[in-house]
Amino acid sequence: MTRIVKSKRTVYRGGCLCGSIRFEASGPADKPHTCSCKMCQRNTGALTTAWVEFPREAVKWTGPGGTPSVYRSSGLSSRAFCPTCGSSLGAIDDKPVIGLLLGTFDSPNRRELQPTYHAYRAGRPKWWRVGAEA
Repeated sequence: MTRIVKSKRTVYRGGCLCGSIRFEASGPADKPHTCSCKMCQRNTGALTTAWVEFPREAVKWTGPGGTPSVYRSSGLSSRAFCPTCGSSLGAIDDKPVIGLLLGTFDSPNRRELQPTYHAYRAGRPKWWRVGAEA
């Protein structure tokens, strides 16, 4: 008797403030991290952002607004945002990766989304403490 084992892929859902732009990202989630680079700070208005990456083909835009608007922020990436409410959603990189901001997830408190490192730590103000530093 042959047993068929179905692999269960984790699906993460989220979207913008107004609900126009929604996404479904199929896991596993990759490189969950925080970042304090000036580009992330200016894009979100926060001193530190929290990200997780997915292969481009694993992210589907599902809301009534379709795909997010993008702004070309560097030679390597474009920032994704909702054209209606202005919410930052993440970054669509030239390599086949989409980085999604953890604050846009419906359930960001999942263990596998917990950041494991802090990029551009030196970019934060000296008084700002992140994660284990606090």
